Amino acid sequence: MAEATPEAKILAAIRAIPRGQVAGYGEVARRAGLPGRARLVARILSNNNDARLPWHRVLRSDGRIAFPEGSKGYREQSQRLRAEGVRVEQGRVRRGKSCTHAGRGAVGTAGRLRLRGYHGRVPEGCEPCFLPCCRLPARC
Repeated sequence: MAEATPEAKILAAIRAIPRGQVAGYGEVARRAGLPGRARLVARILSNNNDARLPWHRVLRSDGRIAFPEGSKGYREQSQRLRAEGVRVEQGRVRRGKSCTHAGRGAVGTAGRLRLRGYHGRVPEGCEPCFLPCCRLPARC
């Protein structure tokens, strides 16, 4: 069986982002097994023709929408994210630090939660990470 192409891996990683959650270009690349390839993610998204692809869930690493403020793409991405219940303020989604999935364990908001191999209950108010390889809190 042939190995999936980088494009197929990236598209699969984007499709795996659940409704109401977001990921950065670099996060998508890491989840696709292509660390350091954030620009490739951006290029693939810019050439996307699949209307069902949840492209709007991919943001810059600082949580900002990559389109220029006020552009059609900016307005559409903001609208789609808000329709999924994502809070967008001034073109930015505020996110807590999340698990890194690069073998370094996880870091909670403000460094309060430093865990490796966390197998306990997810603390109240935290959203569990959606990656199947992880049992760490993604956002607290």
